[in-house]
Amino acid sequence: MTKQQLQPAFALPSDFRFGAVSTATTFRDRLSAVPSLGPLTAFTGTFHGSGFNTIFRPDLGSPTKLPIPANSDNLLELNLTQETLSFSPALGNVPNRGEVQPDVFLNGVPYLQVIQDVTIPSQSVGIHFEPGLWMSMPKTTDPNVPDPTVFRMGSIPHGTTIEAQGTFTLINGKPTIKPVDITPFDIGQPSQKIPFPSQTLVNKNTARIPQDLTSFAAAGTITQAMLDDPNTLLRNHIQAQTITSTTAITISTQPASPLFGGGTDNVAFLLGDRQATNPNANAVEMDAIFWIETVEYTFEVPIFEPGQPPLIIPAETGAAGQPVPEFLVNPPVAITAPRQIKVAATQIQYSQRVLLNFNHLSWPHVSVATLVPASPVPVPAAAWA
Repeated sequence: MTKQQLQPAFALPSDFRFGAVSTATTFRDRLSAVPSLGPLTAFTGTFHGSGFNTIFRPDLGSPTKLPIPANSDNLLELNLTQETLSFSPALGNVPNRGEVQPDVFLNGVPYLQVIQDVTIPSQSVGIHFEPGLWMSMPKTTDPNVPDPTVFRMGSIPHGTTIEAQGTFTLINGKPTIKPVDITPFDIGQPSQKIPFPSQTLVNKNTARIPQDLTSFAAAGTITQAMLDDPNTLLRNHIQAQTITSTTAITISTQPASPLFGGGTDNVAFLLGDRQATNPNANAVEMDAIFWIETVEYTFEVPIFEPGQPPLIIPAETGAAGQPVPEFLVNPPVAITAPRQIKVAATQIQYSQRVLLNFNHLSWPHVSVATLVPASPVPVPAAAWA
């Protein structure tokens, strides 16, 4: 995997602190402790990695010219991707003023997501840019939400904003990653699926980019299994990994009860004059699961004398092209013979589905990726005990 050398594009000023404005006589609004980030604590620094993106898009009057012309009103675009997900420092105390319930205080992490298409490595191109916020919400009584939740707010340059709230759970070991289907369906009727020829890998004259997938199938980079279920890529990645724990964050712009907030908003062009029946490309819903995994890696440290420059050692990978972290190795004692050590690092996997409504159908737009720390992970002192 060719590394992207991207850094966070924004950061809070060093002297900026969220909080409550004080009065002349009291500091009653000032909290003694910063609100918990909950699972968002893992969102620190910059992560990078690779993934797979699928999107059906309208093809009416499109300038796209296929090698073999295909008579279709839609086009399935497939992207092998590289991604950078950067997090800025936490915001601190963010007061939400209440009328029915007393004030609640939030905390959150700004993020910037950048995705490039690398299906043809020599012709990489940016396909996604999203600044936003991940926020942690405490339990509330009005509405009656008995457990803390998280929500994500994001802005997409095509003219869509999202507000997605949800819950999180702790899993011992690896997550169970369920299938996700890219097959379009009648609006409001997900059981009424309408498959298209572009979803069959061996078809070479269909409305799809890339149109001929023979070389990708031979290399194993795009397979029929991935077209049937893009989450196959995620499961394959963790198959041989030792994952000791996972935090699963599930969010939606249409969350389940007792949550009822959230939604998507689109500019006029996406909605079109016939937004209720046949919009241009209305993003009506987004659902996503983020798995924050603690992965245990074993690697060999060569002979080392204290005082020499630290070593940077990449973790071993289970398959070519998979993103792996690097470790900053600076033993406090002499290593007189090659020695194996175990070190844990955070890995983020996600699966996201956006429903685009056009041509009287809902078209699932699915993106998946596996991300690891972009900077070398320092080996803790405990590893040498």
